Amino acid sequence: MGDKLDIQYLTRRQIDKQKWDACIDKADNGLIYAYSFYLDCMAAQWDGLILNDYEAVMPLTWNRKYGINYLHQPFLTAQLGVFGNKISERQVGDFIQSIPFSFRYIDISLNSGNISGAPTGFSIHRSNYVLRLNKSYEDIYQNYRDNIKRNIRKAVQAGCAVQKDFDVEKVIELAIQQMQDHDKDAADNVNRFRKLYHYLHDKQMAVTYGISLNNELLASCVFFFSHNRAYYILVGNHPNGKTIGASHALIDAFIKDHAGKNMLLDFEGSDIRNLAFFYSSFGASHEVYPAVKVNRLPFYLKWMKR
Repeated sequence: MGDKLDIQYLTRRQIDKQKWDACIDKADNGLIYAYSFYLDCMAAQWDGLILNDYEAVMPLTWNRKYGINYLHQPFLTAQLGVFGNKISERQVGDFIQSIPFSFRYIDISLNSGNISGAPTGFSIHRSNYVLRLNKSYEDIYQNYRDNIKRNIRKAVQAGCAVQKDFDVEKVIELAIQQMQDHDKDAADNVNRFRKLYHYLHDKQMAVTYGISLNNELLASCVFFFSHNRAYYILVGNHPNGKTIGASHALIDAFIKDHAGKNMLLDFEGSDIRNLAFFYSSFGASHEVYPAVKVNRLPFYLKWMKR
């Protein structure tokens, strides 16, 4: 197997931001979540593991509770893990083993490019759905399930209209209404997202889409863009939109605008059966990525994280 790879642990302050982002730019499994600006906005704290001179990197997003440091997946950050070119099973394993022991609890998601290297016994597989948009709209539409086509027709017949690039606060307002959890952490997550959206919108890497009826927004979402991917990142739906296919019409409108492009529509999930069926109904393909859980807590705390 050879010697262990030369992987360094660096704190956020020690990381060369330009080299880090250049690695994510060029990585064949690069994702928007791994850019330094994304991590700066969405993670409470983050450090990194770096192979050689930023040949490959792994963000370590962490926080502290009861005096214990732990790794977790930040809000609206579906996949992290090891990023680079031609990432091998050995590299993924060495990166995981290089996570400092000071992080006593680990509950993180890797990415679909790390599937073969996740440690046996510590990993589970999670589901994502992605749709290639490099065909004509007519070809993509033909692969919709009948229930999707039926709901789109409902929205059209009801007189629904497509809105684009409107104030993100309208999406956030609807999303908050859907959230079951309205605690301090949820409010902090929303503020982090708001900051990130404006940063990306200024760089033409974010846009809002919505479906309205009689000037009432019934379905809305934010899309992010990077690595020839469009991320269906934050959704805000009004209950009145459920019966007339507003969400179906929204996704269809986005697909219609971007069909024929070298782009992947990333639905960001889901392990939830109903959502998985919904996304796959647009012809999206199933994509698997690993998640890792490791409990190194003292014995008297292990019961808290079973």
